[in-house]
Amino acid sequence: MSNGDKGWEFHLRSLSSSARDSNLATDPAFDPSLLQSVKKLYELCKEEKNEDLVARVYPHINKLFQRSVASLSQSRTSNGLLLLAILQFFLDYGEVVLHDADPSLRTFYRLCLSREFADPVVAEATLDFLNSNKKKLLSSFPALLPQFFPLLLKLIAWNGDKLDKAFLKVFPALMSPASFLPLLSSLVDLPTLVVALEKVERSSGSLIGSSIASIQKSTAPEMLLALMDEAYTGSTIADGGADSESEESSTIDVADPLFLELLKDENDGLAERHWTSPGMAATLQAAINTPQSDRMKQILNMTPRLLDTYFAIALHDVNDSLICALIPLIMTRYSTLFPDKNFSYEVRKRLLEFMLAAFQRSPDFVALLKKPIMDRLGEGYDSPAKMELALQLCWAIGEHGGGGASHKDAARELFENLELLLYENLSSSRLGLMQEARGSDSQNYRKSSQSRLLCFVVTAIAKLATYHRELLPRARVSLGKVARSRISDVRVWKRARDYLGLMNEPAICLSVLGPSRPSRGVRQNPGTINWSEGGTKMVAHIPFYILGEQEGPPFHDFTFSDVIPRK
Repeated sequence: MSNGDKGWEFHLRSLSSSARDSNLATDPAFDPSLLQSVKKLYELCKEEKNEDLVARVYPHINKLFQRSVASLSQSRTSNGLLLLAILQFFLDYGEVVLHDADPSLRTFYRLCLSREFADPVVAEATLDFLNSNKKKLLSSFPALLPQFFPLLLKLIAWNGDKLDKAFLKVFPALMSPASFLPLLSSLVDLPTLVVALEKVERSSGSLIGSSIASIQKSTAPEMLLALMDEAYTGSTIADGGADSESEESSTIDVADPLFLELLKDENDGLAERHWTSPGMAATLQAAINTPQSDRMKQILNMTPRLLDTYFAIALHDVNDSLICALIPLIMTRYSTLFPDKNFSYEVRKRLLEFMLAAFQRSPDFVALLKKPIMDRLGEGYDSPAKMELALQLCWAIGEHGGGGASHKDAARELFENLELLLYENLSSSRLGLMQEARGSDSQNYRKSSQSRLLCFVVTAIAKLATYHRELLPRARVSLGKVARSRISDVRVWKRARDYLGLMNEPAICLSVLGPSRPSRGVRQNPGTINWSEGGTKMVAHIPFYILGEQEGPPFHDFTFSDVIPRK
């Protein structure tokens, strides 16, 4: 018998004897030699490329897997590394022994990784396993990783920067049509997830070896009854921590629906009650008043990078219907973020950039989403964040002509909404912003915000009327009221006056205020002058900025021959 034959016989006997050992039968991972035997048998199968050897090894490894899974709830030893080694064997030789690895993989996530995601060794080994087998997992089990993305987010939220690079390699595999929308909410809520995990650790001890899913299962019947009561009687779910005040009463309670949503292991779609829990305000306030842990600081820095990857994939690979469905979610989440100043700035910046890029790629979205857009315009008074969102939406409405020439009805509705917003602000000397504007500079702050809003609205009205000329008479009336108003900032009524002047020169107005993209059948952008044709025909699009807003005769001393190239 060769040394190789003696080697695999020895390891097979090790696996067989472990099943007869009373201690190892109930906790196989207690013996570290079993992990080495599984790895050695896998290497021998890979070297020998012998299907008979694989068929002989498989029953022993499969039984070991079943025993390990059965012992998870009572085991005091980490089973993650052993199960990952067995799963590698199932993935590579499943076709040879007719073993479907999908149930085994799901069992690993639900019963093992849900208990051991906080173990840094198991977490790192899991990400290495996923990266090594990513191509095979995506081709054979495409729904697996998107289904368990919440569990993998818990893994990276708890283990932080040291696994950042490995997780970023796995991250694209988490995205699928089923996970695309809920994944965004989970990403922007990563800091809140850290708060919830740290709460569990403080109240229940180490997260390693304890199943957070048991909390969800134990409270599920009560939560179901509460939701049914809310549906039929209109009463709201009571705060689980209201009856038991403690030193941590300001943090999330384990029965809180938000708590359950944050700590789930599997993707079950969008959470309709997300960020509506009564305990959320207290939780965020407690997070602000408590010094940030290293884990929190790391996830605050990591989340924007994950969003960069998410949005890059979305623009490149995701279809328009999903992106269109994502934009209202972005509008909702824009003002509901973890209250860290730098984090909020970085996340909002990325949310806006993606939303505007989506409108640029598909201007039809402006018309299709007119209802949520108009709702957000009406909420601009509530907070500075909502005001900034409203300003950007005003810009998008005008820039993309309310959705384009084929969406005249939607453009008219958006125009009417802008008119209403304009008249409301003309009749008011200040905006009802939230309490952040308190103080000696509050009046100047409110005035500046109102002026900025009016400038955006005036510009959007002028652009819409330039694109949809049937709106020109109404636009002249609206802008005329602004131009005659002296209660507004001088910049506002001067801008309205300038736009009224431009409207008297249709060609120049189209060049300045027209859409940035060419219409169908027109190859040249409306706002672009083709100077190369100036020698043969009249060019109407002479840039009005040459005049530099100077009144009186033109100040320039050049001729058209100096501008138009000679042939």
